[in-house]
Amino acid sequence: MPLELYRDKNHACLMFTDLIEEDGQAVQANQFLIVDDDTGAIIDPGGNLAFNELFMGMSKHFAPGKLSYVIASHADPDIIASLDRWMTSTKASLVISRVWERFAPHFTKVGKTENRVIGVPDSGGHLPLGRHELVLLPAHFMHSEGNFHFYDPVSRILFTGDLGVSMMSGAEARIPVTDLAPHIPRMEAFHRRYMVSNKILRLWVRMARQLDIAMLVPQHGAPIMGKKAINDFLDWIENLMCGIDLFDDRAYQIPTAHIDPVSRQLRPALRAVNA
Repeated sequence: MPLELYRDKNHACLMFTDLIEEDGQAVQANQFLIVDDDTGAIIDPGGNLAFNELFMGMSKHFAPGKLSYVIASHADPDIIASLDRWMTSTKASLVISRVWERFAPHFTKVGKTENRVIGVPDSGGHLPLGRHELVLLPAHFMHSEGNFHFYDPVSRILFTGDLGVSMMSGAEARIPVTDLAPHIPRMEAFHRRYMVSNKILRLWVRMARQLDIAMLVPQHGAPIMGKKAINDFLDWIENLMCGIDLFDDRAYQIPTAHIDPVSRQLRPALRAVNA
């Protein structure tokens, strides 16, 4: 069952957290359905692992044949690897950064995306959705070169893709975080590696503080809800050193370890006896 993030008589935001088997082979991922009157959009629909369950699950709330948009924060496999199936089973347009506009068709059969891709410029924009709109916010290099977050002014939810991610099960992801401090250990390692630099985080925070945000919802893990938790998150990432801030010449050395294809482990390089 999806988690209802918001609902009024004309507008709904649903979050699917547990459509992927939690057997350790694939990372947990969230998918989102936004409905405004008779217009619907799927945000970050995921890969083939999630397609069947998501398609059937959304059918209980909105007719897939009426879907207007498949919206992708970026072009990673856990975001839109199922694109071919969405292009086949619906008449929706793909909304994605112009950076990835000509790469996305590689997920589909020839011709499936023809005249069905809305390329978003780096500056973002406002996308009509029913009687309202979604704000497509620049989030480049967080962690993708062409990346967007999606703000819904009706629910005041900010869908943040890989920002705010936490490592947990689909069941745990259904429980919103209202106290940030004990949650940071589940976020820190991911953000230090997948966000490109503190400069980018500071620029994004400056923009985000201008929004009225009731909930910050990432593509992996739990939503962050409430003014205090959201402000604490903004304060935390604004000062986080990450990505290229943490790299130096030690990360770029000729490797000496060997990969064992059977154990899938690394083993040290052999050394000559009389070396």
